[in-house]
Amino acid sequence: MRRLIIVIFYSLFCLTLQPAWAQQAPSAAAAIPNRGVLFKAEQGGNTLYLFGTIHVGSPDFYPLEPRITEALMQASVLALEIDPLADQKRMLNAVRKYGVYAPGSSPAWTQLSPASRARLERALRKYGIPLEAAAPLKPWMLTSALTIAEFGAQGYQPFLAVDAWLSKQARARRLKVEELESVEGQMALFGRLSDAEQLRMLEEDLQSIEDEKYAGEARELMDAWSSANPAALDAVARKLSNDATFSGKFMKKVLLEERNPQLADGIAKLLAREKLSVAAIGALHLVGWENVPELLRRRGIAVERIY
Repeated sequence: MRRLIIVIFYSLFCLTLQPAWAQQAPSAAAAIPNRGVLFKAEQGGNTLYLFGTIHVGSPDFYPLEPRITEALMQASVLALEIDPLADQKRMLNAVRKYGVYAPGSSPAWTQLSPASRARLERALRKYGIPLEAAAPLKPWMLTSALTIAEFGAQGYQPFLAVDAWLSKQARARRLKVEELESVEGQMALFGRLSDAEQLRMLEEDLQSIEDEKYAGEARELMDAWSSANPAALDAVARKLSNDATFSGKFMKKVLLEERNPQLADGIAKLLAREKLSVAAIGALHLVGWENVPELLRRRGIAVERIY
């Protein structure tokens, strides 16, 4: 489950890409399926719809089902982890600071074992990533690039991310878009990792690619999200919770559990001040241990799972 890191930190890879969603809406007779996970939070007469997103997508995801689109039409604010359509310069600066080596530095793979270096070369060939494009990337960023490449191989692209679609809809109706986090703060989480820890993360994922676990886990997550299957999403969360690898522990402890209280705090503040609002964050923040809905309930907020 460690390659799910990228579906939390998708903004790194949609910096220069333009959204290309299908322009035709389905016919009136066509049923629009539920996607992801949806909660409704209420307190003091105010209502907030909390939607679990995925940070890649495909054209057939859109439009989303009516409860989301109607809530967005009536809301006063849309809150996202990071707005992917916001200041691109800010995002690029964060990538340069945390994800890319200074000019003249040796590529990450020069520090890998011979076996891992051979795996990396095979993975780059598999996904069509040029050696010169991979060379400047720090190991954690290279791990993320390989993950995005696997999702892309299965037809899911970061420029079709659900968060980006929601931001585009909000901007079309001049709805205020707020960020619950900052791209600098997200990147800084990876900045904590030593070079040795980043290389360990990369080596673990290279082994998963070799064992063909990569593709299966990507399919498992996308199937669970695209069918709004609660049991399947909960199963993904349990598998992540039981992942004993270094990458799995980092994902669970830092990228999810450490961030969830901050996300819950921002959502609670939004609910307290807005009559009707929508918040959309990665679906894995809404399931599993110490998830955001549970943290909201502990604050005395009424939270109902719709699907």
